[in-house]
Amino acid sequence: MALLVQKFGGTSVADPDRIREVADHVARCRRRGDSIVLVVSAMGKETDELLRLADAVARTKPGREMDMLITGGERKACALMAMALHDRGVPAASFTGSQAGFRTDTAHMNAKILEITPGRIRDALDEGIVPVVGGSQGVSTANDVTFFGRGGSDTTAVALAHVLGADACELYTDVSGVFTTDPRLVPEARRMDLISFDELLEMTATGCPKPAMRSVELARNYGVKLHVRSAFTWEPGTWVTEEGPMEQAIVSAVTHDTSEAKMTVAGVPDRPGVAARLFRALADADVNVDMIVQNVSTHGVTDISFTVPHEQLEVAVATSESLADEIGAEAITPDHDIARVSLIGAGMQTNPGVAATMFETLSAQGINIEMISTSAIRISCVVREDDAERAVAALHEAFELHKAPEERSKV
Repeated sequence: MALLVQKFGGTSVADPDRIREVADHVARCRRRGDSIVLVVSAMGKETDELLRLADAVARTKPGREMDMLITGGERKACALMAMALHDRGVPAASFTGSQAGFRTDTAHMNAKILEITPGRIRDALDEGIVPVVGGSQGVSTANDVTFFGRGGSDTTAVALAHVLGADACELYTDVSGVFTTDPRLVPEARRMDLISFDELLEMTATGCPKPAMRSVELARNYGVKLHVRSAFTWEPGTWVTEEGPMEQAIVSAVTHDTSEAKMTVAGVPDRPGVAARLFRALADADVNVDMIVQNVSTHGVTDISFTVPHEQLEVAVATSESLADEIGAEAITPDHDIARVSLIGAGMQTNPGVAATMFETLSAQGINIEMISTSAIRISCVVREDDAERAVAALHEAFELHKAPEERSKV
């Protein structure tokens, strides 16, 4: 008998039919002897609808009230799910995040978990009851309702799996696992049976939307086994573990990300302290800087380019412009129309030639590379946004990711 934490995303509980399907699945798991803790997201696009309502009602939206509003979607879903389970003869009880023992900091709309005291969840399990927990929520040290942010239900599930000592955390979604790239762009994309935490972290950091990066990081830190699978087919999906496959592929996946913009601070003096002053000011303005490239100095001046999320570009431009005279910058140039394309693979650490093949493949497609960054298991290139999908398809083909790892050619 296993103890499983099962999380169901918004599409998986989008309507009454879907809620009944999930309840049937939980009933099957119970019949085979498993103990289940459910974590549910808000139904379908309900969170988006609540955000639209807030925009329609007021321009002033305090974080405390936004958290109270948004978390209502998860509370509604977990109550309905508990009702559906009762209808199938499965004892169930719904719990808000605070009732489940989630204590957080006071950062509204993006709260961090400080501790979990899951006494009521343990008691329910001991009594043979299925706890149904509202995802992405807790209560702050100031006793206010808090929201973990987008994808926070994954984090709720992983955190519960850790504190309860669950055998696995199953993240159910509308896809059947983790793929070598976005199957909407490349129909030949292959579902991976197994992937390492480090590889999945790099994938989620560079455009893979599911599962949430924060939950993968939490799972890696605490050794929680993840199983990413479909709530529509119920077939086995992708297991995420510490080491990944024994026969590690050189490249495991191609990702792309269009959520960032590029900024160039041109003509700054090439002397100590200039970059430090610029990036300290951006950090103080809560701008999340990602890729950074500084060009080789020419005649004592250089250009610094970096990427930031689109929603922070306006603040980044204003902050940089306010420093232009102080740091001696000649121009501040924003660029909205970029994308990042990345190769991820733990096997890259011991196999030369990956970067060369990537650059040759993009060159053959006539795609110009504007920035490059690397880690031990990732190579990322910034290209024009219009070229991103073509780049993904070409790289997926070049590295034969449609084939099983043992069938691929060497780079």
